[in-house]
Amino acid sequence: MDKENLKLTSAEIGTLWGEYVNGTAVDIVNKYMISIVEDEKIKALFDDAIQTFNKQKKQISTFLKNEGFPVPIGFTESDLNRGAKRLFSDIFCLHYLHVITQHGLLGHTTSLTASVRNDLRDFYDSCDNDGKRMYHQTIELLLEKGHFQRTPYFYPDNHPEFISGQQFVQIVGGHRPLAATEIIALSFNIKKKITEKSLSIGFSQVTQSKEVRKFLKSAQETSDNQIQSLAKLLKKDNLPVPMSWESEVTTSQDSPFSDKLMLYHIGFLLQSAQSYHGTGLAAAMRADLATTYEKVILKNIMVTKEWFNLMTKKKWLEQPPLAPDRKEISKDK
Repeated sequence: MDKENLKLTSAEIGTLWGEYVNGTAVDIVNKYMISIVEDEKIKALFDDAIQTFNKQKKQISTFLKNEGFPVPIGFTESDLNRGAKRLFSDIFCLHYLHVITQHGLLGHTTSLTASVRNDLRDFYDSCDNDGKRMYHQTIELLLEKGHFQRTPYFYPDNHPEFISGQQFVQIVGGHRPLAATEIIALSFNIKKKITEKSLSIGFSQVTQSKEVRKFLKSAQETSDNQIQSLAKLLKKDNLPVPMSWESEVTTSQDSPFSDKLMLYHIGFLLQSAQSYHGTGLAAAMRADLATTYEKVILKNIMVTKEWFNLMTKKKWLEQPPLAPDRKEISKDK
């Protein structure tokens, strides 16, 4: 078999399509943020991110065109209102870039594992390397500025221990301390929710649509409730909770983005969060943790359904490539 002439599979087309649409949405946000950031070091990172995606975007377009598939519309300059007032602080912009880079790394890895053709695997390898470079750079700059939030420290045990019974899982008359594997999942999920909430606050201030504003306020409330539920588990063990970023959102009502982009972006974060919640649930070995994650996941599904209904009502949700409808094709002419 000629490996170089393999046609792209449905999985490969699907990952390319998703990388393009999600990437263009983030790219528009990055282009706005680089226009308002004053710190030169932060500005340089955004410039790197924009140049890197521009290269990736061209390659994705080439892959799709060579297979005869139309390039998605995604998001363009028409979704960016240049000259809009500052909506976020410099440090929030840096924090956003760090979190979105984490999402990108997960997306590139998923796309790589769905790819067979050599040139596509090479492409996602390069995307992953670009993402890792940005990940290191954002952490280093957050540390330099004293804004990187570490997970709680642990004091080492004298020797390894084994789980001795069901009391490790069941909460009867008290509770055991959280395990390190549970803490990292809690902290990670809270940080993601804080970003989601902060963006919902900012977007709800500037959207032109009453329907979109109503949804964003509901999403903000949901995020806040979930942050409190997850944080409560850390507080039980007197462990620190990641700080919020609401104060880094200005009071501007001047929209930098189209309503379509803002609504899509929150939906993207809601959907991405489900994989992180699932990881947290899988790591939970205490009954109250499992119950909390199950409630969070169920609520996210409900909110995502509301998001989908609103996006389709507005005709803002671009349709991905579909499998052939054989019944329709085989109808009598």
